[in-house]
Amino acid sequence: MSRVLFANFLRFVLLVFIQAFLLKNVTVYDLSVPYPYILFVMLLPFETPNIILFPLAFLMGLSIDAFYDTPGLHAAATVLIAFVRVLFISITVQKDGFDNEPEPTLSSMGFRWFFTYSLILTLVHHFLLFNLEVFRLSEMEYTLTRFLMSSVFTVFLMLITGLLFFRKKRA
Repeated sequence: MSRVLFANFLRFVLLVFIQAFLLKNVTVYDLSVPYPYILFVMLLPFETPNIILFPLAFLMGLSIDAFYDTPGLHAAATVLIAFVRVLFISITVQKDGFDNEPEPTLSSMGFRWFFTYSLILTLVHHFLLFNLEVFRLSEMEYTLTRFLMSSVFTVFLMLITGLLFFRKKRA
């Protein structure tokens, strides 16, 4: 158990560092901004209790808010994806028979499941984040373009990360 705790703590620190110091100023034509820090919430083990999941998601979002000067925007969006994560896992994992897998990674769940999982959670996160950030109907087209482009960029980075750390299933 302490190994899992240490691995998740290291993942938390590493993702905050990467997001805050490497990816903060990475944009593509001011339309696409990657937010791969949400991988922390997505890759938490299946058996993580909700009473731990939601505060961890809030803490991750608050950490990013501290570096981005966005009071509560990332925290709100990250807690929302923690809620959607619980719903998505309760619907798909029991139905598809993945009960014996410890965490929702690309290597343990397969490409199709992980792609769907990461796409849905990223779309939910980015939709709330960009709409809270702009909060004007007059800029709806720009906001939707940023939302879609950033979602594609983020999911691409998450899949690349998953493939880099891909481990074969043990028989």
